[in-house]
Amino acid sequence: MQIEMTIKGLMVDPVTNMPIIILRDEAGDRVLPIWVGIFEANAIALQIENVATPRPMTHDLLRNVIQDLDGAVQKVVVSELKENTFFAVIYLTVRGEAVLIDARPSDAIALALRTKAPIYVEEDVIDNAKTLDGTPERTDSDRLQKWLESLDSDDLGKYKM
Repeated sequence: MQIEMTIKGLMVDPVTNMPIIILRDEAGDRVLPIWVGIFEANAIALQIENVATPRPMTHDLLRNVIQDLDGAVQKVVVSELKENTFFAVIYLTVRGEAVLIDARPSDAIALALRTKAPIYVEEDVIDNAKTLDGTPERTDSDRLQKWLESLDSDDLGKYKM
């Protein structure tokens, strides 16, 4: 089952110093952190903050190409978690035909923000992410997960990058 989620925030992981996209379901019961690179986080942060760039960024270019080909982004789905790596799918409609495109979650989310498409996560991805154990710092990971789940919107403030 797919769970619709929104971006709760963008922050830096206090353990690894890497940017994290925090996704949360509407009820606030489920939180999914997705670690991304600094450039990917920047592309998302620029769109969240509505910062216009002098030239189109890659995700703006992709949005423009899709629109110019009479297409639309229907939704993006964080679809899998394999070996501690998240995978996503972009669902397009092009001239009435459904097209699915494999993508990194950061790219799919950046495109969803630019096209105002909904973001979904497969329920098993959320469940499996909670039991992620690929690092020797398991206690740090547990502590971070509990901290992320306890955040409210006031804790995040604006995007701390």
